[in-house]
Amino acid sequence: MDERLPEPPAEWEYTLHVPHDPLAPGIARAAVGLVLDRHGLPELVDTAVLLTSELLSNSCRYAPGPASVCLKWADKRLRGSVWDTGPVLPRPADCPGPESDGGRGLALVELCADAWGSFGMGPAQGKVVWFELLRDSLRPVTA
Repeated sequence: MDERLPEPPAEWEYTLHVPHDPLAPGIARAAVGLVLDRHGLPELVDTAVLLTSELLSNSCRYAPGPASVCLKWADKRLRGSVWDTGPVLPRPADCPGPESDGGRGLALVELCADAWGSFGMGPAQGKVVWFELLRDSLRPVTA
């Protein structure tokens, strides 16, 4: 019996626009999980939900305005990205000390994503922080 999952459609893209609101990360987590499950990618759900939540939580914490979450599937690769109105690009995560109140989000992104990065959109247009997950090279999420 062949137990491989069916292949999802070759390409698709979804965008969720959210207000600057503390509920946004939870709403995005639910949406990301639903999209991936419906497209036959349950093995990506936990990691993609975690990474999206981390990026959008940072957006809500540090950017002054609304945000957008985009999921794009192509070439057996999921790219998740968060656009926000903040101008400051994140730096690669430094290891936070045991007394630190924050700083672990980007460390999780670095640990769990196959690739990640950020880029500015130009003056007064915000930034995008993104991650990629390859279907065939998943790393286990340890929480």
